[in-house]
This record gives sequence, structure tokens and C-alpha cells, in this order.
Amino acid sequence: MNGVVLISGNGSNLQSIIDKANSIDLTICCVISNKTDAFGLKRAAKVGIPYVALDETLFDSKLDFDQEIMKVIDNYQPGVIILAGYMRILSADFISKYFGKILNIHPSLLPKFPGLNTHQRAIDAFEKKHGASVHFVTEELDGGPVIAQEFVNIDSTDNAQTLAKKVLDKEHALYPKTIHWYTQGRLKLIDKNTATLDKKTL
Repeated sequence: MNGVVLISGNGSNLQSIIDKANSIDLTICCVISNKTDAFGLKRAAKVGIPYVALDETLFDSKLDFDQEIMKVIDNYQPGVIILAGYMRILSADFISKYFGKILNIHPSLLPKFPGLNTHQRAIDAFEKKHGASVHFVTEELDGGPVIAQEFVNIDSTDNAQTLAKKVLDKEHALYPKTIHWYTQGRLKLIDKNTATLDKKTL
């Protein structure tokens, strides 16, 4: 299946997807970034994947920016759009156009801790467990149906940085596996609240 990957920064999840692309039936057609200095662009260039960096400061509105990204995406006609550390909130028009095709990975055990600074928030809340969630993207921020999660224990010695490292290691295994379910046609978004795997509601 052809896919595009949207990034904003380092691109370590992008790298894990690149490394496993053949085994998960994915062809990455393009990497798109809203940051022109995102290191993930170098990861794409290194293996010959086309990439586009759009300077978000040059657009008048979120919708204008998303419309430009949609033009790029439509050049490749992807079957899946993969958000890998993409730090912009998508417009309703974007989500509507590609509904059921957008996957995201979030560094918390959703529905706990949507949004930013998840690791410190988990520590501050005295959580015993933390982790990562892959979900379909809907208009509710980090609120689409959760597909799969991986857990880590929060130790008394953990800080936000050590916890982030633990979670990221889990993300690198979890995301490609979940993407593979999608490229195999096993994973579907039925409506904004319901996802199925092998026709069973998650």
C-alpha cells in the first residue's frame, strides 16, 4: 500500500517505519514536514524517499496550510496517511477528506493525557503505568478510536526524559505492527467512535 508520512521533528518513528516498510507491505511515497529543519527529512533523503517541507509561517490560516498539504498528498494517492510526531492539529476539512485513512501514535495510554507533555503529566498524576497508543484520527484531539497500546512501568526514579525513552522504544515496535494491520486490509474505521480488526470491534 502506498502511504505518506507527516512529521515535525526528529523522525525516530519514521525511521522505524522505513526500516520495516517492506515487511509491513508499505511503500512510503513521500514524507511531509511542517518544519523545514526537521531531522526526519534527512532520514527520508538518505534512503531516496521524496520529501516536502512546507514553512507553516508562510500561510495565513490552518486551513490554507492544510490545503497545500492536501495538494501534495493527492499527487501520490496514498492508501494511508501516517502521522509520526506531526505536531499540528489537523483541520476538519483534512480529516473529513481522508477519514478512515489517518493513523496517529500518541505517547500516553489514551484516553489519559491527550495533548502535550504527557510524560511529566503521568508522573505528576502518580500513575503506575504509562505507554503509547495508536489510534485513528478524528476531529476530537487524540480522541479517535484506539487501535493498540503498549505499556511501560513508571519507576520512582523516572523523570520525563527517562520515561519518554521507555515509551519511544515501545512506539518503534507498536506503530509498524499496527500499520501492517491496516495495509493488510484487516483494520477499518467504521465511524468516528468505532474501529474494527478482522471485523471485530476494538
